[in-house]
Amino acid sequence: MSDQPWVNGTRLWDSLMEMAEVGAIPKGGVCRLALSEEDRIGRNLFVRWATEAGCSVRVDAMGNIFARRAGRNDALAPVITGSHGDSQPTGGKFDGIYGVLAGIEVLRSLNDHHIQTERPIEVVNWTNEEGSRFAPAMIASGVYAGVFDLEYGLSRTDSAGITLGQALVQIGYAGTEPMGGQSIHAAFELHIEQGPILEAEHVTIGVVTGAQGQRWYEVELTGRSAHAGTTPMNHRLDALLGFARIVEAVHSLGLEQGAEGRATVGMANIFPNSRNVVPGRVFFSVEFRHPDEAVLVELDLRLRAEVALIADEIGLAHQVEQIFQYAPIEFDADCIEQVSKAATELGYTQRPIISGAGHDACYLNRVAPTAMIFVPCVDGLSHNEAEHIHPHWAEAGANVLLLAMLAKANEVSQ
Repeated sequence: MSDQPWVNGTRLWDSLMEMAEVGAIPKGGVCRLALSEEDRIGRNLFVRWATEAGCSVRVDAMGNIFARRAGRNDALAPVITGSHGDSQPTGGKFDGIYGVLAGIEVLRSLNDHHIQTERPIEVVNWTNEEGSRFAPAMIASGVYAGVFDLEYGLSRTDSAGITLGQALVQIGYAGTEPMGGQSIHAAFELHIEQGPILEAEHVTIGVVTGAQGQRWYEVELTGRSAHAGTTPMNHRLDALLGFARIVEAVHSLGLEQGAEGRATVGMANIFPNSRNVVPGRVFFSVEFRHPDEAVLVELDLRLRAEVALIADEIGLAHQVEQIFQYAPIEFDADCIEQVSKAATELGYTQRPIISGAGHDACYLNRVAPTAMIFVPCVDGLSHNEAEHIHPHWAEAGANVLLLAMLAKANEVSQ
């Protein structure tokens, strides 16, 4: 269509590369941990770009930043988009922030084409989606959606004992706007796939229909520290031995679930962590992901049984605590349809896909009609400094986002 609005792909890419300089690390990625100095600088850049695009900006009590472009009828519920600006310690430069800056590009492109929408449009930069500094992940969108209360969110601590609330004050983003309660007409989140499917199948747009459920656990095994040279093998209460056996058991549980199964031990602390001491304690994480809640329930039971059995065989004390969960979700049918229609209109290849990762959209889906858009990433690699996407993928995803948001932002009923 000749009157079809398009984003400025070059401008979007330039914005991504400028933001990638904030927290840049040697191998091409970023370290922009939630509420760090680098995150503060990135947030300031987002606010500046939003303000330059003519938006009003507000910050809520969890530090979520909302940039609002007024609609013709500003009393109508907005259509929102966005993602997160924080990263993993050795993260890629597209995870999360691509969705935030694509939202900024949508605002700029609407300005370029002199388009006024019936409804207001908002772009949000969510706080601490990754969960790498403050656990659990997606804590701020979770508070927004009523999954967690504000006191719980602000009281989360990092490894140095700093609370999330303290960190917000330190970087100047302890907002005063209330949490949640806003009526939202529709919400979209654009994100890199973080997996290999789209690239392998030469598909440009993933129309995300839902997301896997997740369960996160913290497990502790306690045995007895002892001298590595003087303690015979049959006198040891080796917590690391128990850990090794549980890692194998978790891996097997994941394999048993077939193509949709995910089971990971991603973090471990060994005590006292000395080369000539039998480890007396190990603290570690376990997570399961699957699109079927019944499978997650079964995995929970089997994890607890396996840990108990292995610990008892060695003579270890054990503790298993679930610290985070959400059930598998289905996104809104009409929002999904708008994404698919936009991809079709623009001539992009597309396919339905389930998200294997958690995203802020998964919580937002509880309080607003929501959908997600995926674009490929090279080799499916993410949470890695080598994470990469091609500029034409970035532009395609933003164009789909623009059209889907326009369709919903010009609905005046409801």
